Amino acid sequence: MQGSRDTLEQVRSYYGEVLRKSADLKTSACCVAERLPPSIAAIVAEIHPEVLERFYGCGVIAPAELTGRTVLDLGCGTGRDVFVLSKLVGPTGRVIGVDMTQSQLDVGRRHLDFHAKAFGHRTSNVTLLHGFIEDLESLGIATGSIDVVVSNCVINLSPAKERVFAEIFRVLRPGGELHFSDVFADRRLPQSFAADPVLLGECLGGAMYVEDFRRLTTKLGCPDVRVLSRAPIAITDQTIAAQVGLAQFTSLTLRAFKMDLEDRCEDFGQVATYLGTMPGHPHSYRLDDHHLFEAHRPFTVCSNTAAMLSASRLASHFKIIGDLSRHFGLFPCGPEVGTQDSQNSGACC
Repeated sequence: MQGSRDTLEQVRSYYGEVLRKSADLKTSACCVAERLPPSIAAIVAEIHPEVLERFYGCGVIAPAELTGRTVLDLGCGTGRDVFVLSKLVGPTGRVIGVDMTQSQLDVGRRHLDFHAKAFGHRTSNVTLLHGFIEDLESLGIATGSIDVVVSNCVINLSPAKERVFAEIFRVLRPGGELHFSDVFADRRLPQSFAADPVLLGECLGGAMYVEDFRRLTTKLGCPDVRVLSRAPIAITDQTIAAQVGLAQFTSLTLRAFKMDLEDRCEDFGQVATYLGTMPGHPHSYRLDDHHLFEAHRPFTVCSNTAAMLSASRLASHFKIIGDLSRHFGLFPCGPEVGTQDSQNSGACC
């Protein structure tokens, strides 16, 4: 327990005292330059400069179809993503941000009214809470109360990752979604990495080995996590490069749904058709790195994909034909041609 407290204090110090702005980072791990979709870039342009100056995310966490939803951002910092989500959920939705660094939250709280006015909201639909992502219950976040949980390059910083993911799936409603970006490693890292305040603060020391992450989510009842995007981490600081050696780091944006899914892609002859009705996606909708649904074009899918499309907030935008009455064996499902996971043997992750 003491080790966990020490780790959290190191993180709090790094983000509250050592880092004053994004440019202070020594690697691209917590600031991967993933291109923002034009619609999201337009919202970011409305956000207060002080909030943007201390943004340390590694991906884009702005899933579609959020109007009126309740969204929880874990490790929200000054609130860049919170305020993007604030506009996406609209005045009937709600966004909750949680962070353990008071100085970061203070920045966001100073600009609650600024963003409410910029987005045309009568009052702010944002709540910023000071606390730990490992213990959402103590913050009053009830079981099954959240539609979407997001996080941007934060979970790697936690010394109790299993507890974080357990809390996420506790607070999500049935059919709810975890949509997050984080840094992952191609191997298990020495404990000394997590004890180094710079490696930890730069989102490298606590990076999970991708296979251990897969095993953990399966253990928690989530056997099918989908990849949305990936980007290699550039380590330009020579001291850090010498410390990490041959370990490779990747920023992944992932999504997972709270529903009963199988650990392999199974074929029941189901067909999904995107209706082209999702705001901002008139021509196609991308579920993951190997499912791009062209509007009005039928697409054969595995049972897991059919469930994701029919038992989540996406349901009204898809027509699913078929059920689970007849099984045809494994479904030939995998990432798009040319991705490093094209020979995967698990579910569609």
